[in-house]
Amino acid sequence: MDFEKLAVEHKDAVYRQMIRVCGNREDAEDVLIEALLKAYRHLEQLRDPKAFRGWLAQIGKRVCWQLKQREALMPLMQLSVLEDEGRQLSGPEDTESAVALRQMKQLLADALDQLPPACREAYQLRDVEQLPGEEVARRLGISLAAMKSRLHRARTMVRQYLDEKLVVAGSNSVKAGGEQ
Repeated sequence: MDFEKLAVEHKDAVYRQMIRVCGNREDAEDVLIEALLKAYRHLEQLRDPKAFRGWLAQIGKRVCWQLKQREALMPLMQLSVLEDEGRQLSGPEDTESAVALRQMKQLLADALDQLPPACREAYQLRDVEQLPGEEVARRLGISLAAMKSRLHRARTMVRQYLDEKLVVAGSNSVKAGGEQ
């Protein structure tokens, strides 16, 4: 299978898809490059060259989702690093940010606590520890399809939990702001 030929033939179409998925051209470019690298490394998994475009697009979607997840968690990770180093944030803006980050961190921990144990394990191993899906399935002693199903349910439940809590928090702050 000629990877270079396949990549040249399909990269533009997949790039256009990634713009829609990622929301901007810069992220789409980064995602496409990362997806091409992953596809090259795992080319032996592709059975039919005709499926290359769909396969590359699927890899790109996963990379984009991981990028968005990393960006969303970046403030939490930065706060954790500061806390681990024993450093404190300075200034009133930083204090407000620290409080917001701690609240978000707690919301995420609460969301994970609400998950059924089987879903929580899949989520923890795949999304938090970022183990490959096959490894997660092996550790849990289930099929890859069952692991993907649990992970999908876990992600949906976490998203719903956070949506509910953030909507309630947002409406409370609007009410509090209006009463002043």
